[in-house]
Amino acid sequence: LSSSHFCKRLVQKHRATIRSTQQPASFLALRSTSHDYCNTPRTRLFSTKPQHAVPVGTHDPSQNDNAFQLSMSEIRFGRGIASELSLSFPESVKSVLFLTDSYLFELPHVHRLYQQILDAGLKVHLYTDVRVEPTDQSIYHAIETAKKMGQIDGIVAVGGGSVMDTAKLVNLFISLPEEHDLMEFVNAPIGKARPVPAGKLLPLICVPTTSGTGSESTGVAIFDIEKSGFKTGIAHRNLKPYLGLVDPDMIQTLSKPMISSTGFDVFCHAIESYTARPFDQRPKPLHPQYRPSYQGSNPVSDIWSLRSIELCGQYLPRFYENQEDEEARASMILSASMAAVGFGTAGVHLCHANSYPISSNAKKREYFPSDYPFLKDSSPFIPHGQSVVLTAPAVFRFCTQACPDRIRKVCEALSIDEQKIRRASDEQIGDVLSEYLVEMMQRLGVPNGLDAVGFKESDIDSLVQGVLPQHRVTKLSPRDFTEKDLARIMHESMKMW
Repeated sequence: LSSSHFCKRLVQKHRATIRSTQQPASFLALRSTSHDYCNTPRTRLFSTKPQHAVPVGTHDPSQNDNAFQLSMSEIRFGRGIASELSLSFPESVKSVLFLTDSYLFELPHVHRLYQQILDAGLKVHLYTDVRVEPTDQSIYHAIETAKKMGQIDGIVAVGGGSVMDTAKLVNLFISLPEEHDLMEFVNAPIGKARPVPAGKLLPLICVPTTSGTGSESTGVAIFDIEKSGFKTGIAHRNLKPYLGLVDPDMIQTLSKPMISSTGFDVFCHAIESYTARPFDQRPKPLHPQYRPSYQGSNPVSDIWSLRSIELCGQYLPRFYENQEDEEARASMILSASMAAVGFGTAGVHLCHANSYPISSNAKKREYFPSDYPFLKDSSPFIPHGQSVVLTAPAVFRFCTQACPDRIRKVCEALSIDEQKIRRASDEQIGDVLSEYLVEMMQRLGVPNGLDAVGFKESDIDSLVQGVLPQHRVTKLSPRDFTEKDLARIMHESMKMW
């Protein structure tokens, strides 16, 4: 669906609603495009009662919202764009906190950015103890270390999602005038979901070194809570970075397994946001500040998500096969940012919800992925993209009942055989997408299901219990589910071929 075609249809609907009713045209245009522009009659399958988990006293449970709010960081994209890093801070910035991890800092293209800031005459505080798959304790360590460094006017994060998410939370906690706990800002019902204050944070510039998370564009930060043993997050539009410098040259050193894992993270970001419960199926906030970051699928996010799906289908296999393919490399890191624009407003759902207990239990499974050089002295680790995609085929089969037309659009965006798509009924189209994903997973070296990363049938109940509190994402599932449904998804994901 091209943007020009979408805009033409949106204008036609807008004009029609003005002629046919006296209700506010902006409301009608949004509502009609949410459900009609792709001919996706999903509302009949949803409960009329708002399903999103929200803090008590912040929303009106008796009515649904009629609006969505777009929010993203400023993004600069292009080869060599990272060379503009030192020129991109406001003039008031004189002292910078540079966050990365110890492995990345030794790479020439990352160390050059550190040197670039020094050469620009800025004072630089260096922090390289960022943990891959951060925990609440690793984040607290980064916060306390930063507070002892003296004056900090701006922050640079060079790395993947772990580095960028850690930097966002360091920025939040060193910018607040009083002491706070992470759980105050963690999403409900796990935490108190306190809004991130506007205008308080330092300018944060993110330079991604993977083609996956899209964290440079969102106000989301994910981490493990060590005592409880599962992942959670803080999500608020005011947490988003000041600027993202998306440079294809920064991902030249990715190994094949890293390309595969981060690429499937993009895939799932885009498909989940496109198939998420619509924005007008959540409760209406009593104040705009309580409108969540993840609001459900909407006409604008749909454009970015579909285009990201197209790019993933076309370029992820090429990039995996040949890391020197400049077009594929540039397309995949661009696709990651596009997907982030989509899911940064629409959100993700069950693939990511399932991934949190999967990755959090890596230590118990003693799983180490191959060709991850930074893991030489690390704990057992399931890469985020792997933990997300391992249940994706089963998730999208399950969700098809609620949004068959959307699943069909995804298949078309991936250029799956037209006759196969045409022959598939609404009940079968989820199988078409799932078969495509399984074939792609085999091609790109993904482990064969949860069993291959150390889980057994006896672990299913604990995995399900780890999914249930993740309301920030589970409530965006296009189809209502029970614990038995989640258990079946986990069972189907034990082995896939």
